[in-house]
Amino acid sequence: MEKASSPEASPKPHHKKSFVTTLMEAATLRSPSFKEDTYFISHLKSSEKKSLQELKDKLTASLGPGGQCTMWGIPLLSDDEKADVILLKFLRARDFKVSDSFHMLEKCLAWRKEFKADSVTEEELGLEELEGVVAYMHGYDREGHPVCYNAYGVFRDKDMCERMFGDEEKLNKFLRWRVQVMERGINLLHFKPGGINSIIQVTDLKDMPKRDLRVVSNQILSLFQDNYPEMVARKIFINVPWYFSMLYSMFSPFLTQRTKSKFVISRQGYAAETLYKFIRPEDVPVQYGGLSRTNDSQNGPPKPASEFTVKGGEKVNIQIEGIEGGATITWDLVVGGWDLEYSAEFVPNAEGSYTIAVEKVRKLSPWEVAIHNSFTSREAGKMILSVDNTASRRKKVAAYRYIVRKSCLD
Repeated sequence: MEKASSPEASPKPHHKKSFVTTLMEAATLRSPSFKEDTYFISHLKSSEKKSLQELKDKLTASLGPGGQCTMWGIPLLSDDEKADVILLKFLRARDFKVSDSFHMLEKCLAWRKEFKADSVTEEELGLEELEGVVAYMHGYDREGHPVCYNAYGVFRDKDMCERMFGDEEKLNKFLRWRVQVMERGINLLHFKPGGINSIIQVTDLKDMPKRDLRVVSNQILSLFQDNYPEMVARKIFINVPWYFSMLYSMFSPFLTQRTKSKFVISRQGYAAETLYKFIRPEDVPVQYGGLSRTNDSQNGPPKPASEFTVKGGEKVNIQIEGIEGGATITWDLVVGGWDLEYSAEFVPNAEGSYTIAVEKVRKLSPWEVAIHNSFTSREAGKMILSVDNTASRRKKVAAYRYIVRKSCLD
C-alpha cells in the first residue's frame, strides 16, 4: 500500500532575521477573530427578543390581515426559524433599533420586487467573459461558508471598461450580473440557527483601477449594504497595495470592534498564507496559491490535500512510497509564493535500477500555479517530490496530494 512519509528537511543554516524580513513577515494583517452571530432565540438577550417580536408586529400591521411576504423563498411571518434568522439580520444591521430595522426591511422588499431579484439567477445576461474572473462563488471555507471571489484587475483595460460600463444600460446589466452572483451565494446558505448563514468575500486588489471603478464600486457597495444585511462573515482583502494597508491602519481606530473583526488585510505576495488560515488548499483557486482548478467541481468534492511549511533555508523532500510496477501516480503540489527550485524523481526499489528524473530541477517564479503531473512506473519504487528553499529566508505555506492507480492489467 502506498504511503507518503513526512516531508524531510535538510539542515537549515542559522541566520538572524533582518529588519526588512521582520517587516515582510508582519505584512499579513489579521484582525481579532470573528465570532459569528448566534441565531438561537434562547441565546438572545431579553431586549433582543423583544425587538424581534416588535419587528414581527410592525411587519404584520403593515401587511394587513392575512398578509404575507417572502424573502429567498422564506415566508417572513411564519413560525419557521428560518424567518427569525432573516429578521435578526436586519435587526443586527441596525443595532436592534426596531423602527430603523423595519424601514430597512421595507425598502429591501420593495427593491427585490422591482429588481425581480428572486428570478435573477435564472437569467442569461450574456456576460460569460466575466464568469470565473470578476466575481464568482468557489468552494467553502474551513467552517463551511460559501466563498465569493472578486477580482477587478481586468478593468484596467479601457476597452473592457467601455464594454461593461460605457453607458447606463451596460452599467445596469453589470450590476444585475453582480447581484446574480450574490444571489447564487445566498442560495447556498442554511438560514437556520447553528447552520451556515453567511458567506466569505475574498477581494483581490491587484491591478484594480481606482478611478474607473469608483462609480460602479459605490453602487455595488450600496446595493449590498442596503439589501444583504449581515450576509458576510468575513471580508478578506489580498494583494493589497502598501497605501491601502496604511489607510486601513489610519482608519482602524474609528471602526467598531465588530466591523474590524470581519476584516483581514493581506499584502501582495501573501495570498496563500492568508487564505490557508481560513480555506483549505484544495478549495483555494490555483491563481491564489491553491490546488483548485476551474473544472474540478465536475469530478465531485475535491480530494483533501496535506499541508506543510517550507522554512527559509530549507529543502523538503516528500516521499511517496509503495508504488507498484505498472501503477500511475498523479500529484498536485504548490508552495505559496514559490520562488524556489522544484524537481520530481522516481526511485526504483530494485538494486541496480536507475533513478528516473521525472521533472528536472527548475526554478519556479512567484506567479507559477500548482504543479499537476502524472507518471506511470515500469517497476516498483517511490516518488520523491523536492522543493528547495535554501536560497530564501522566507517561510512558505505549501500543500500536496496524490493518487495512485494500479495497472488495469493486474
